[in-house]
Amino acid sequence: MQTTIDTVPLTIADTDNNCARCTRSLCCRYITVSVDTPRSMRDYDTLLWMVSHRGVRIYRDCDGWAVQSMNSCEHVLPGGGCGIYETRPMICREHSNEDCEFVRPDDESILEFTSYDQLDEYCRKKFKGWDRRFDKS
Repeated sequence: MQTTIDTVPLTIADTDNNCARCTRSLCCRYITVSVDTPRSMRDYDTLLWMVSHRGVRIYRDCDGWAVQSMNSCEHVLPGGGCGIYETRPMICREHSNEDCEFVRPDDESILEFTSYDQLDEYCRKKFKGWDRRFDKS
């Protein structure tokens, strides 16, 4: 089987190209958006709202804070390929596979929150008066 990545013909056995070897389409299974570093209780409260949604996680790694939504691209084919490869968005075309999930361990995050309770516990340690954020005064 042969595929084309940015006009360079590759075979699936090509070990220099992670996309050609990846059958799980890891980078197509979520959306990650960088967010400003949370500083105030209100900032963290907004993150609590976000992580309360199914499939959302919040993390901080060496690049900063991010919100990740675990929703697959609707164009991922059963074998892992892209159903709109020739007309895929620019962000997909520009994605580098040199530092992708295929080769990078999953435990790279410095902080990771996958639930309201996890982030709430962190906030209670960070802010002594965490529940005062509800005060109207």
